[in-house]
Amino acid sequence: MRFLCKQAFAWLFAVALFWGLSGSGSAAPLAQKQATAKYDTSLYRAMKWRNIGPFRGGRVTAVAGVPSQPLVHYMGATGGGVWKTEDGGLTWKNISDGWFKTGSVGAIAVAESDPNVIYVGMGERSVRGNFSHGDGVYKSVDGGKTWKHIGLSDIRQTGKIIVHPRNPDLVYVAALGHVFGPSEQRGVFRSKDGGRHWEKVLFVDNKTGAVDLAMDPNNPRVLYAGFWQVSRTPWGLYSGGPGSGLYKTTDGGDTWKKLTKGLPEGVKGKIGVTVSPAKRDRVWAIIEAKDGGVFRSDDGGESWRRVNSERKLRQRAWYYTHIYADPLEPETVYVLNVQFHKSVDGGRTYKTIRTPHGDNHDLWIDPHNNKRMIEGNDGGAIVTYNGGETWTNEDNQPTAQFYHVITDNQFPYRVYGAQQDNSTVSIASRTTGFGIGRTDWYSVGGGESGYIAPNPADPNIVYAGSYDGLLTRYDHRTKELRNITVWPDNPMGWGAAKLKYRFQWTFPIIISPHDPNVLYVAGNVVFKSTNEGQSWKAISQDLTTNDKSKQGPSGGPITHDNTSVEYYCTVFSLVESPHEKGVLWAGSDDGLVHITRDGGQHWTNVTPKSMPKWALINNIEVSPHDPATAFLAVTRYKLDDFKPYIYKTTDYGKTWK
Repeated sequence: MRFLCKQAFAWLFAVALFWGLSGSGSAAPLAQKQATAKYDTSLYRAMKWRNIGPFRGGRVTAVAGVPSQPLVHYMGATGGGVWKTEDGGLTWKNISDGWFKTGSVGAIAVAESDPNVIYVGMGERSVRGNFSHGDGVYKSVDGGKTWKHIGLSDIRQTGKIIVHPRNPDLVYVAALGHVFGPSEQRGVFRSKDGGRHWEKVLFVDNKTGAVDLAMDPNNPRVLYAGFWQVSRTPWGLYSGGPGSGLYKTTDGGDTWKKLTKGLPEGVKGKIGVTVSPAKRDRVWAIIEAKDGGVFRSDDGGESWRRVNSERKLRQRAWYYTHIYADPLEPETVYVLNVQFHKSVDGGRTYKTIRTPHGDNHDLWIDPHNNKRMIEGNDGGAIVTYNGGETWTNEDNQPTAQFYHVITDNQFPYRVYGAQQDNSTVSIASRTTGFGIGRTDWYSVGGGESGYIAPNPADPNIVYAGSYDGLLTRYDHRTKELRNITVWPDNPMGWGAAKLKYRFQWTFPIIISPHDPNVLYVAGNVVFKSTNEGQSWKAISQDLTTNDKSKQGPSGGPITHDNTSVEYYCTVFSLVESPHEKGVLWAGSDDGLVHITRDGGQHWTNVTPKSMPKWALINNIEVSPHDPATAFLAVTRYKLDDFKPYIYKTTDYGKTWK
């Protein structure tokens, strides 16, 4: 009761404060008073950020455990830093906040000889169309309580870290390097003094990086390295090239030999490698190639033979291609892909082990107890103590990645977002109970990548999008979900050039601020609906460059991968002026800005003349104070240009600065 009374008092105080500041007894219009009022900023000092959830895991591409501490494990989220569990995965605690400058983790390694020593490489190796780069390597010498940055700041993406089993200062890093451009800081790096100094011990070329490393537990001077030639542009992914290959050293990295006998000829892509601790000289590799698959060597890599070529093990090779040897069973090997696969006959055949979430990326197996594992996937990190028969829950990790967030007009308001490789979420911003729990959030249709637009006049009605142009209307009262996709054609598997309309992976969805019955979405043209999506009308011409040379199939020379994330020449940002009905601004992912001042009848190209070519118009914001003023937030990071670009106009785009 006392808790509710406090809430009621706080609410009444907020109402009183609002009316006191607004001056309701004045004859001046409220809008004018709000525009000119001076606020004491000290009133906001008590406001603090708080985590409202949902407590549902996001993508994890790096995991590790401690052999001598059976309840201790680590995971690296692709947007949430490093987390530690000391109770076998029942609860997780972030241990990198305040220490790390970036949030995407690519690799974690715990020194077997001193588990207080932990190395973390930043920047994930699963280089999606939307991913974050890292800033090198961090080290802890007290089990994750404190951290220090120890260099390799420009390697961007980390494939793997290996620590010598008896010397915690001898560490190897597989550095993938820049994905959006050539770079020299890639390959295999070695430090003999715990990260104080680094030497590049294996380098192929400025387009190829190291994506995997494996050390022979029977002889730690023997290491294998998988190299991957991969690059991205705003309009494509290119996995594979002459730089990809498999290498071996027998002297701790001083010299290396390229392994070829029995491996695929011609162009190769991503390569994963693992060494069996249970059988000397047994090595497995999984290779992206026309004649790729799982390969095994029983003579330390001198010769190889393909033991499995099933597509289920090598589909979407750029996103997976992970292989792990069992530490105790010489015939057992694991392959991670959409599903979790296990072989007990030397890699020839596989059965599937069920996991709580698909899209599997990393695995650590206790070298002394092969029933104990920690695994990372697109839904978080999971722990098993019975070889995968059961796993811990992923709904205890607030590491979800959200593409966009928006609020509705309820009181208390709800917050909406679309989580990567999961559902959309509508979650309460506060409750009358003692916290925000699982019963306080639900899905509102759409999918993982979309914008969400709750109806400002009726928050029960929510529009949500996803890739492939999917658009839905959800009514929370009836729980009815209706597909209102503008152009109901599934483009999966096709390049953008063959499509009638091109929709971005995360295409804009907005409701008019002047009429809640007017809904806009954008592909390469802008569409309008006045009947909640039952019918649509195109109100613009193609507002992009429509450069067909940048609309081809994606994936590279080996494995095509057309899921629409690389669809180019699309409208990326769309906004209607809050001041003037029918004034819309549209920005494309290929560097064009257009405006219409008559509801779409006529559009004018107002692209800033100084804007670099192929820039992505990430966001357009109209000034709340002046209808002629607008701002552009522009990026070119997918062209390896990490400078920020901000533009402002005060005359509807005629001039910019």
